[in-house]
Amino acid sequence: MVENLPVAVIGAGPVGLAAAAHLLERGLDPMIFESGTSAGAAIDQWRHIRLFSPWRFNLDAAAVRLLEPTGWEPPRLTALPYGGELIDKYLAPLAAIPAIASRLQTGAKVLAVTRRGLDKTQGRKRDMTPFVVRVQDTAGEVRDVTVSAVIDASGTWSRPNPLGTSGLPAIGEERAADRISSSLPDVSGRDRHSFAGGRVLVVGAGHSAANTLINLAELAKEAPGTRILWAVRGGSAEKSYGGGDADGLPARGQLGSRLRRLVEAGTIELHTDFGISSLADSEHGVTVTSGDGRTLVADVVVPCTGFRPDLDMLLELRLDLDPAVEAPTELGPLIDPEFHSCGTVPPHGARVLAHPEKDFYIVGMKSYGRAPTFLLATGYEQVRSVAAALAGDRAAADTVHLELPETGVCSSDAGTSCDVPAVALASAEDDSSSCCSAPEPVLIGIPTGLAHGRSGV
Repeated sequence: MVENLPVAVIGAGPVGLAAAAHLLERGLDPMIFESGTSAGAAIDQWRHIRLFSPWRFNLDAAAVRLLEPTGWEPPRLTALPYGGELIDKYLAPLAAIPAIASRLQTGAKVLAVTRRGLDKTQGRKRDMTPFVVRVQDTAGEVRDVTVSAVIDASGTWSRPNPLGTSGLPAIGEERAADRISSSLPDVSGRDRHSFAGGRVLVVGAGHSAANTLINLAELAKEAPGTRILWAVRGGSAEKSYGGGDADGLPARGQLGSRLRRLVEAGTIELHTDFGISSLADSEHGVTVTSGDGRTLVADVVVPCTGFRPDLDMLLELRLDLDPAVEAPTELGPLIDPEFHSCGTVPPHGARVLAHPEKDFYIVGMKSYGRAPTFLLATGYEQVRSVAAALAGDRAAADTVHLELPETGVCSSDAGTSCDVPAVALASAEDDSSSCCSAPEPVLIGIPTGLAHGRSGV
């Protein structure tokens, strides 16, 4: 690694800020670029969603060591935070610590990463040449920043999967963009005006879809005329319902049971085998057509179809990516959702995450590419290992470990990823008596909405 230059950290979410904390402990100088206006900007878009995982799995050890001397009051470790609480009680105080705040640049969108004076075809002295990070600020000004190493923790929230099949947007999807909401809209809060009294089509079969459907059902009680449509590609919604009362994770079981009851009662209109081929927008609504010619008309479409990584900014780097899931090649077979659930993904660190481009690492949700089996705790272990590797402590970098709940981290029968937030069930208002107080809940990261990345839509 080139000495006397900072290490670029792209993204100021939980994993990005954890990376900065570990770098500081190693005596390295992080420079954090966040495209949003504040730390945790992506999470702020789903701050109304409550997590399955208790606080103790959502805190990074190095970050906590930075926070403790400031008088920070740690949350109750067994409580289940909302996305907003994850920001307000953890990420915002962490970002305000002078050692972090002085190195955090918000409104800084990374456009590209390359080697100074070299494109990806040039190999001479490449490993000894600093990186250049091209950054654009909110005023549109572009500048190049020279750094010694790069940790890309930018996540996947900015790249939702398209509504269409075959990995492509449906015909007319771009033209109908004004009818398509974010993946986890606050239908009963800040986005209520877009949904109340309208025809809403939710697309997808994971917990992101379940969250929105249940919240829409609550909205419909207050706003007569609200019509809820639900489209899934599969032949049934059984995977979305999970194990019900027999589910090893009570919060997940209650979520599925409640959703099933709403469908059986006719509150939610379910359409199966509905692979979307086209969208046609008009003043009367957007007409959504399936591959077999059936149509649904809605005022707004909610895409709960998962996410994929933004690799455009890395085009001038020498990457080694799995051809299926777009994760680092050595990681790909360990997380392939056709063969693995979250519980079968082993701990891994810098060695597995390495690319031919020396001192460049993709971490966090983005490191898993299109696979939805990522755990937030896994991201914290990734960046601990990467920071050790950049500091030259190979022994610490190679000693990776991850302690997970005894009940496991997800179920292949539940039709969900590990990364999806859980709806705030009515019975969950008091943590001590909620459905989620026992057994230990699943670890949660960022929402996707795919059923193990393949058949859940």
